[in-house]
Amino acid sequence: MADAHYDLIVIGSGPGGASLAHKLAPTGKRILLIERGDYLPRSPANWDSQTVFVDAAYQTKETWYGKHGEPFHPGLHYYVGGNSKVYGAALFRMRERDFGEVQHKDGVSPAWPLSYGEFEPYYAEAEKLFHVHGQRGEDPNEPPSSGPFPYPPVSHEPRIQALSESLRDQGLHPFHLPLGILLDEKNGKPTPSSICIRCDAFDGFPCLLNGKADAQVLCVDPALKAHPNLTLLTGAYVSRLETDASGTSVNAVQVTRDGREETYSADLVVVACGALSSALLLLRSASPQHPNGLANGSDQVGRNYMRHNQSILMAMMREPNETVFQKTLAVSDYYFGADDWDFPLGLIQMCATSHGAQIRGEALPAWLEWMPKMPFEEMARHSMDFWLSSEDLPRAENRIRYEGERVVLDISEGNMEAHHRLKKKLEELLSNAGAHPVLLERSLYLGKDIPIGGTAHQAGTARFGTDPATSVLDIQCKAHELDNLYIADASFFPSIGAVNPTLTIIANALRMADTIRSRLMGS
Repeated sequence: MADAHYDLIVIGSGPGGASLAHKLAPTGKRILLIERGDYLPRSPANWDSQTVFVDAAYQTKETWYGKHGEPFHPGLHYYVGGNSKVYGAALFRMRERDFGEVQHKDGVSPAWPLSYGEFEPYYAEAEKLFHVHGQRGEDPNEPPSSGPFPYPPVSHEPRIQALSESLRDQGLHPFHLPLGILLDEKNGKPTPSSICIRCDAFDGFPCLLNGKADAQVLCVDPALKAHPNLTLLTGAYVSRLETDASGTSVNAVQVTRDGREETYSADLVVVACGALSSALLLLRSASPQHPNGLANGSDQVGRNYMRHNQSILMAMMREPNETVFQKTLAVSDYYFGADDWDFPLGLIQMCATSHGAQIRGEALPAWLEWMPKMPFEEMARHSMDFWLSSEDLPRAENRIRYEGERVVLDISEGNMEAHHRLKKKLEELLSNAGAHPVLLERSLYLGKDIPIGGTAHQAGTARFGTDPATSVLDIQCKAHELDNLYIADASFFPSIGAVNPTLTIIANALRMADTIRSRLMGS
C-alpha cells in the first residue's frame, strides 16, 4: 500500500521538474515534488572560490566510472533547484536551424520531430518565468521571436565594452549574453532594491542573495507559498519505479528517505532528474515486463548521451582586467561555419571572472614562464575568461549504464576538429584585442575535469520521436511503452546544438505542462 496517492508526482526539482510543477500547481490537483537533496545552505562560503571550485563542496561525492574503469566524481548537485543552483544562467534559445538536420564534418546532427515554431511560444513563456535579460537583433543567429526579451540586457563593464567594440571592428557581431538574473540596474549599477548586486561570484557559484534565476527561487518556493496542494519532499531518493501487472502503467514510486523505504503513487508520473540520473532510474527499474529497464524496449535508454564539446579558456591580458561582473558578452558568428570552414564551429561566451584560488588549483602550462613569479591573484586580475561550446553529435555508443552496482559513463569524443578551430578563432580575435596569443585551458571547473566529469550540459539519454523502435518518448515526451510516464529534462533532446540547453528544458517542460494539465483536468 502506498504511503500516499497523488494526482501527479514530479521526480526532480531542477529547471524541468520545477517549471512543470510551477505551471500545474494552480490546477488545485494534488502534486508531489520529490527531491533527493535538501535546500542548499546559504552561507558566506557560497561565494568562496576555494570552497566552490577547488573543494567542490556542493558537488556530489558519489563515484562513477569511465569506460576504462577510471573513477571520477560527476558534476552533479543534489539540491532543491537541481544543478541550476550553480549554473551560469545563460539562457539561450536553440537556433531555428538546430531543429532541422545539420551536416557536420564528423556526421549529421539529426532533425527534431517538432519544429522551432512549435517551441517558440514556450520559449517566450520560459524567458518571462526565468527573468531573462537580453536584446533582440544583436545576435546574428538568433531565431525568430514573438516579442522582445522581458528584461533589458545586462550592461557591459568598460573592459568588456572595449572587447565588444574590438570584435565589432574585426567584422563580428558580439551581443549581450541572455542571462536569467534578478537584476535591476541604472547606468550600469544595481539599484538599491536590486536582489543581484553584480558581484564576481555568479557563474558556478550558488547565489547567497538568491539573485540568480534558478529553479528553486523562481519556481519551487513561489509555487509552495501560493498553492497548498503542492508538496515538496526533500532528502528523498527514488530507487525505482514499479508498474502494474500489464507493465503499461507506473503504479508505485519507491523512495528511500531518512533510512526508511516509502512508497508513493500517482495517476501521472514525471521524471525530471537530469538526463543522466533519469536514465539511471529507468535502468534500475527493470522488471519482468521491462527486462532491459523501464520504457527501454528500443534499447535506447541511456544511449545518445551528449554534453557539448566544451573548453574554459583563460586569456592573459597585458593590461589588468578590472571587470567585476564579466559574464555579459557572446559571439555566435561561427555557429554554423566560417570563411575557412563549411561546417558549424560553435558558440563563444564569457565566463565569470577567475579567482586566484581557482588558478592555484590548476596544473599550469610551460608557456606561463613568460610571467614568472606572478602571484595567482595577479594572474586572475589580468585574465579574461571564456566558455566555448561546440556541438556533440549523438552516438548510440555514448551512453550511461550500470555495470553491476557501478555507474559507467561510456563516452568517446567526436566532432573535435570544429572545437579546435573555434579555439583558434578566439585566439586570433583576442590577439588583436591585446591578449597574450596563447590561451590557458582550464581543467578545474566545479571540481571536475570537463572531458569526462563535465555533466553540466547533459542531454539525450531518452530521446523523443515518432518511431518507438528508435526513440524512448513520443512527441509529448510520454514514454512510448507506458501510458502515465513522462520525462521533463534534457533526456528528450535528439541533438544538442551548441547553446546552453537550460532554456530549452524549461520551454519543453512548460509545453508538456499543457498536455498534462489536459489529462489532469479530464479534458
